[in-house]
Amino acid sequence: MKLGATDFLEKPLKNETVLEIFEKFKDKPKVEIPGLIGISKIMEDVYCGIRKAALTDSNVLITGESGTGTELVARAIHNLSDRKDNSFIVINCSAIPDTLLESELFGFEKGAFTGATYTKKGLIEWAHKGTLFFNEIGDVSPLFQTKILRVIQEGEFIKIGGAQPIKVNVRFIAATNKDLIKACKEGSFREDLFYRLNVIQIELPPLRNRKEDIPSLVKFFINKHSSKRKDIHIRGITEEALDALMNYSFPGHVRELENIIERAIAFTNSSEITVKDLPSYIIKSSHSKKISHGNLKEAINNFEKELIWSALQKTIGNISKAAELLGIHRQQLQRKLKQYKIAT
Repeated sequence: MKLGATDFLEKPLKNETVLEIFEKFKDKPKVEIPGLIGISKIMEDVYCGIRKAALTDSNVLITGESGTGTELVARAIHNLSDRKDNSFIVINCSAIPDTLLESELFGFEKGAFTGATYTKKGLIEWAHKGTLFFNEIGDVSPLFQTKILRVIQEGEFIKIGGAQPIKVNVRFIAATNKDLIKACKEGSFREDLFYRLNVIQIELPPLRNRKEDIPSLVKFFINKHSSKRKDIHIRGITEEALDALMNYSFPGHVRELENIIERAIAFTNSSEITVKDLPSYIIKSSHSKKISHGNLKEAINNFEKELIWSALQKTIGNISKAAELLGIHRQQLQRKLKQYKIAT
């Protein structure tokens, strides 16, 4: 149990006991990260990356489209590391203009300029012994890049109006939805800064690439937002409504899914979210879904994967029943599950 086991079985084994334990844990990923939801193989890889990053003090670069949860991953790394009892400071890079850059990052001494009537600690100093998270690092100006590179390289900075450098012990995590390698080639992002940040890289998949996580996320968001309705208890979602969500591409990723569920909870008149509670564009997308032009083999594989996933949902993860529903042998289905990396 100390090594991470979540339960144990006592001999002699009883069928009902084994089944009860199996049902309890079958939908849980092999690796779990507090605050992150997902049972897909692709998310298990992300969880492993987070665990490994948390064991080191190296800088981390998190890549992924906007809305995939980069800040959640950064917080998870911090919370699992030895720095967890110290500050986690978030800097939204695109929100700090160059005119305020130095005073926000480094702080200033009293009397450093007109209006500096007090001494101010900068964000970097607040992060001492903790973690500093640069959100959307790909949007920063050349000046910003130059200023933070020295801090990352030397572990020190000078306040505005200060005379002596201040040493800091900070772990840097950065996130971006941009292609920084391309930006380096184009000259808009410093190559030396990129290599300083990109010691460990964690890539977050878009929601459209891990649709098997949608039911778990929907359940989580229903539990999170259902209390906002005071007149009715929302306990779930209909199969038809879940199918409609499964057929949607989610350009806004997990953030968009949460918004859809919160909206549906506000509009529904029943204890379950139904199709009519979903935005009209979700319903239209579900009805008019077409196979896109492209590789025939890829299209067939995608269709087959969706059929298998649907069968598993209807049989609550029972492989034998799902195989029967699909009209194939259990061994065939197991091979397909391994091929498509579908968690059961």
